[in-house]
Amino acid sequence: MDELNPSTPGAATNPEGLQKALLCAQAAIDKKGENVKVLDLSELSGFTDYFMICSGTSDRQVQAIGEAVSNVMDVQGYELLSAEGFQDGRWVLMDFGDVIVHVFLDALRDYYDLENLWKDAPKVRIPPEFYGQGASHLN
Repeated sequence: MDELNPSTPGAATNPEGLQKALLCAQAAIDKKGENVKVLDLSELSGFTDYFMICSGTSDRQVQAIGEAVSNVMDVQGYELLSAEGFQDGRWVLMDFGDVIVHVFLDALRDYYDLENLWKDAPKVRIPPEFYGQGASHLN
């Protein structure tokens, strides 16, 4: 499936959801999250518009990524509806309504393979500048 460029007019059916998903991606990247992906599920799912998926190399890193995402979203005024997995740090799942965040240990990400399960979902292009700046500019 092709990549969607978030700056293309009409690329998002839910622009606020896209902004939220990209905020989550930025926070994950800032905590050295690996293989960060944003999937646009808006045409495929009735329960959310976007997934943000990434990996961490240890349970502590998975927890830290989850906490960073939660903190950035809170500062921006977005409500965390539910969260699971912080205790174990193997798979942190956070529901922000139109964005669901999955932070996995590598082995679990490979096992559940959400990208393949949702292979028809377009991937949102993450701006390259996200890899060179911190989320501090979002506060």
